[in-house]
Amino acid sequence: MKQPAVYIVANKRNGTVYTGVTSNLVQRIWQHREGVVEGFTKRYGCKMLVWFELAGTMDAAITREKQIKGGSRPKKLALIEALNPHWRDLYDYVAHP
Repeated sequence: MKQPAVYIVANKRNGTVYTGVTSNLVQRIWQHREGVVEGFTKRYGCKMLVWFELAGTMDAAITREKQIKGGSRPKKLALIEALNPHWRDLYDYVAHP
């Protein structure tokens, strides 16, 4: 299912975070969890989906991703805490709604 989304994955609570954009959130988070794509998230073990936001278009999702990536770490942590104060892994929530 194609649904543009912006997301943040982490390796642990208050740990390393990565912000990304995708048109298929479930598939993309599965890729992070399984480590099938080389790069930052695999290197740092960012496998927990801790925040996401759906967008109406891919352009809107990309714009939002750039906004978040341009922000400070405290702003990213505040986004996560507002939606997910216990830093639960939201993968099952999106994979099996």
